[in-house]
Amino acid sequence: MAAQRVLPIAVILTATAAMSACSGGDGERFEPVRATGRAALAGTGYTSDQLEQALLLDVPGYQRTGEPDSGEYGALKAVQNSAQLQRQARLDKPRCAGAASGALRAVDAGLPAAVATFSRGSGQIATETLVAMPTDTAERLVRNRVPVGCATFRTRVGAQWSEHQVIETPPGTIGEGSRTVGITTVSGSSHTRAWYVVLRGRRYLATVSLYGPNATRADAELLARQAYDQAQRILP
Repeated sequence: MAAQRVLPIAVILTATAAMSACSGGDGERFEPVRATGRAALAGTGYTSDQLEQALLLDVPGYQRTGEPDSGEYGALKAVQNSAQLQRQARLDKPRCAGAASGALRAVDAGLPAAVATFSRGSGQIATETLVAMPTDTAERLVRNRVPVGCATFRTRVGAQWSEHQVIETPPGTIGEGSRTVGITTVSGSSHTRAWYVVLRGRRYLATVSLYGPNATRADAELLARQAYDQAQRILP
């Protein structure tokens, strides 16, 4: 049971490191916006309802898991679950955990957001998240890189240790700029892969993840392109 819970923790740490604006060491972060996620925020222009409508409706070969969730970023169930799982994990390199958790501060809890999850029988899970934010903030998040020394690390939940290796590709051109991060996790006899694509569009940031034993960079980036095309059709 512990091993099964460690795998998503490693994926979450990688995702937040990919989105973090604080781990680069420049001290930059945008100020919290005091408004509800349902309201159009200054500098973003999108509500969480609009973002939900811009999510992918279906992914070939996958089934949607439940209904999309939308509202303030910090109130999304996926974000709250991620924070809880992070608190349970212990890392052999604490500095990597600090850099990863910075994303929850960088992406302000009050920003409008929406998330949808899809799954298929092979144990593969695809997730799309859209967050409304000013263009310069989204650009900074896309430009960020995995902190030095965090290409490999180990996590522990209870007595179970897992080993993780992070792969970061050169800057990409999906949407108006993107970055792709992959992680391979070995926990006991299980071997799992995850790929994240972080991209920006017009006044929003999108994160597309693909998690499972057979997850590939090509599939994750294809899904990211589909997500961007869908969002561009819907968002004005």
